[in-house]
Amino acid sequence: MEKCVGIACSMESTKQVLLPTAYWGSIAYQAYLLQHDCLIEVNEHFVKQSIRSRCQILGANKPLTLNVPRVRKSSSKTAVKDLYINYDHPWQKEHWQSMMSAYRSSPYFEYYEDELAPLYEEKANTLLELNTRIQHKLFELLSINKELQFTTSYQKEFESLDLRSHHFVTDCPSYTQVFGTEFTPNLSILDLLFNEGPNSETYLLELSLK
Repeated sequence: MEKCVGIACSMESTKQVLLPTAYWGSIAYQAYLLQHDCLIEVNEHFVKQSIRSRCQILGANKPLTLNVPRVRKSSSKTAVKDLYINYDHPWQKEHWQSMMSAYRSSPYFEYYEDELAPLYEEKANTLLELNTRIQHKLFELLSINKELQFTTSYQKEFESLDLRSHHFVTDCPSYTQVFGTEFTPNLSILDLLFNEGPNSETYLLELSLK
């Protein structure tokens, strides 16, 4: 169940963090979400070329960016919650095929494959709907009991930690990846999930965030 809250919740004793919505958020993003009391900003104007609609997985030769296309409007000032997904191009099929190519030989791809495939068969109307479905599924797969909290209005000034413009880059302890001998840090949570499986939650909770 989602819970919508406003800025008043930032007065809680724990440090609250304001995050953007994310498409398969990076490892650092997911660590913030698990380690802190977080609000997801859904009333901001959409920011192009950001984690809101794209993620990076590790391909055979280099990191590969997956981007969710949006319905373009005459005005660029569209709130994230109102941003519709464009299905003119078969991006769902392409994203799923890219994930299979990148992670089919990983230890946990077959373990999670049947759970994740429906995300690329059903059509969410909005980017926020898709990202929320993904986040719920990730929590479910890792047996994480945590609610998602969304803003009810745009937070012009946030009293605690505002990470809406943060790049979510941090030093990540290495783990075994499918491709390459040199570790590539802080990719999409998919990379950690397929390579570390149930251990992903512990990794995220223990990750040092600067």
